[in-house]
Amino acid sequence: MSFTLPSRTPSGPRRRSLLAGAAGAGTALLVGCSAPDTSSGTTKGSPSAADRARARGARDSEALAGRYAAVLAAHPGLDERLSPLRAEVVRHVEAFGGDRRESASPSASPSPAASTPSAVAAGPSGEASATASPGVPATEKDALAQLAAAERELADRRAKELVGVPGELARLLASVAAAGAVHAFLLTEDEK
Repeated sequence: MSFTLPSRTPSGPRRRSLLAGAAGAGTALLVGCSAPDTSSGTTKGSPSAADRARARGARDSEALAGRYAAVLAAHPGLDERLSPLRAEVVRHVEAFGGDRRESASPSASPSPAASTPSAVAAGPSGEASATASPGVPATEKDALAQLAAAERELADRRAKELVGVPGELARLLASVAAAGAVHAFLLTEDEK
């Protein structure tokens, strides 16, 4: 006699919760990765390839956190959906050894490499001013699509970097790239 499972269609939020949990578990793996090894055999004034990759990873994550902050400032209705993802990106900055003080608060300004402002002026109605946020699309859907594209692009770039870095850093890059891919999926998944 064969056992058949009852047919039940899973709902969107359950899948999203599962994926968000998987992204959180990926970040939990990041906790085991240590800060950059300062005892590496580099000559004075020239950082190793691994040190440069860590610094680039921290800067890229800081810039991405700034993008999230800009979208949150322009579209406060997305707070519940974006805040957990932004918190993950801030943890990525920390995992790469970035400055925790600058990245920990939602109002922190991104690094100069960020292409969008971290704060947006709001008009009298509380809506974001279109002239104050040139890098943030006017609609929530477009803003989410822009964030998803940024997450995908960064995840792809990090996946390509895996080849040229040592094992521990390669694992960190792989974990953060996987989390970015999950973020991109969550950002493009329609609300149900």
